[in-house]
Amino acid sequence: MPGEARLELSSVCRSFGPVQVLFDVQIDLRPGEVHALIGENGAGKSTTMKIMSGYLQPTSGEVRLEGKDARFPDSQAAEAAGVVLIHQEFNLAEQLTVEENVFLGRELKRGPFLDRRAMRAKTAELLDRLKCHVSPSARVKDISTPDKQMVEIAKALGRDARVLIMDEPTAVLTNREAEVLFELVERLRADGVAILFTSHKLDEVKRISDRVTVMRDGRVIATTPTAEMTEDQMAEAMVGRELTDLYPARRAPLGDAVALKVEGLDVPGFAQGVSFTLRQGEVLGLAGLIGAGRTEAMEGLVGLRRSTGRVEIDGAPVTIRSPREAQDKGLVYLTEDRKGRGLLLNMGLRDNLTLQSLRDFTNPFLDNKGEDEALTKAIEDFDIRTPSRDARLGNLSGGNQQKLLVAKVMLTGPRIVIIDEPTRGIDIGTKQQIYDFIHRLAEEGVSIIVISSELPEVIGLADRVLVMRRGRIVGEVAGDEKTEDAIVRLAMGLEGEEDRESESA
Repeated sequence: MPGEARLELSSVCRSFGPVQVLFDVQIDLRPGEVHALIGENGAGKSTTMKIMSGYLQPTSGEVRLEGKDARFPDSQAAEAAGVVLIHQEFNLAEQLTVEENVFLGRELKRGPFLDRRAMRAKTAELLDRLKCHVSPSARVKDISTPDKQMVEIAKALGRDARVLIMDEPTAVLTNREAEVLFELVERLRADGVAILFTSHKLDEVKRISDRVTVMRDGRVIATTPTAEMTEDQMAEAMVGRELTDLYPARRAPLGDAVALKVEGLDVPGFAQGVSFTLRQGEVLGLAGLIGAGRTEAMEGLVGLRRSTGRVEIDGAPVTIRSPREAQDKGLVYLTEDRKGRGLLLNMGLRDNLTLQSLRDFTNPFLDNKGEDEALTKAIEDFDIRTPSRDARLGNLSGGNQQKLLVAKVMLTGPRIVIIDEPTRGIDIGTKQQIYDFIHRLAEEGVSIIVISSELPEVIGLADRVLVMRRGRIVGEVAGDEKTEDAIVRLAMGLEGEEDRESESA
C-alpha cells in the first residue's frame, strides 16, 4: 500500500504579476500510487506541475520532498532529487539524435570523450521498454509525433525518477502505444515510484489512478479515491455544472446542394484516388488509424502539399496551389498542430487573430481600431479566457489557444472548413464549447470536414463518416451504421472495398 507523502504541496499560491492563478493548493504524491490531476484548461494544473518540478517557484506555501523543504531552484535541481516532469509540449532538440536528446545535459563519458556506444545501448534499452522501434541514431525532426512522445518518456525513465509527473502523456499516442505506457506505469507503481498523471481522457484516469484531485479556477475542489467517482462525476466537478448532451443534436435537415466535390485526389506518398462530396451545412467525419493519410490528403486539398485531382466548389472547377488560393475560394484548414503551425505563441492575441486575414485590416495602413474590435468580438463569441487582452498567447491555456485558433480561421469568412483534431489536449468543458460551435456553423450553412482520432467525437459530430486506410477511402458509414465497431473494422482492413478487391484478385 502507498505510504506517507513523497512530494507534497501545502497551501501553495502563485501569482503572475497582479494576477493570482493558484489559491492554497494542497496535493500529495505517495510512493507506489498513481494520483490523477484533472481540471479544465486554465484550472491551474500546469502551474501546479511546474512548481512540483522546479520550473516555477510558489509565491507562497511549501513544497516538501519526503517531509523536508524542497523549493527547487530549477528543474535540474528537481531532477537531481528524482522529480521528473514529462512535458505535454515536447522539450526536445529537433536537430539532435534520439540518443543525444535522451542524455542531453548528462552525457556519458569515457575519459575526456563521449561514450556514444554506451549512450546508444542505454537508449535502445529504454526504447525497448516502451516497445518503440525508433533508431537511437535517428534525428528527432525526422520521427513521428507519437515517437517523439515516447522519446520524452524514455528521457524521464533514464533519470531514475522517484517522482514522475506525466502531463497528458497519451494525447498523441495510438491506443496500442497508450497500452504500452499503461503497462510501464504499472511496473513503475510496483517499483514504488510516486506518479502524477494528468489527462483529459477520463476513461484513462478511471482506469489507471488510485486517487484523483480535481482543480477548478486555481483551487483544489476535491481529492478522493478514484473508485468513489464516476467519469460523469469527474467531468461535472471539473466544470462546476452538469454535462449532458455533449454532442448537439441535428435540427435542420441537410439540403442537396454540393459545396465541395473532390475526384481522384492524389498526394504523392500519402493519399491516392481520394473522392468524396460535401453538402452545404454538412459535417463530414474523416476517420482512420494514425498514418492512414487523413491529414495529408486534406493538406493536399488546401495547397499545403503538392497534389493532383479535380476539385469543384459550389459546382465550379477550381485550382488550388496554396492555402491563400484556398482561402480566397472560401476553403480553410484548421491545423492539428496549433502550437507549431497554427499560432505564434510569443505574440499577442490580437496579432494572432488577424494574421490570416490581415488584408482586411489594411487600407493602406493597419487598422488597429478594427483589429481591437475583432478581438473584442472573438473573446465574446468564443469565450476566450485571458487575464489581459495584451497577454502573450503562450501564457493562455491550451483550450483558450484552440478557441483563438478557431476564431482566427473563422475571421476569414469561410464557406468550407476543415478542422483537424479539433479538441486534442483540451478539457471536456472546452470540448463541449467547440462542439457547440461546430454545430452552430453547420446550422448556418457552413460545410465542415472533421478529422479526429477520437471515435466518439467523430461519430457524435458527423452526419457521415468516411474511413481511410493506407491513403485511400475504404468505406463510408452513416445513420445506424455509424458505430465504433464499423469504423474500426474498415480502418483495420477487416471490411471495405480495397480489401474485397484484393481478396478477389
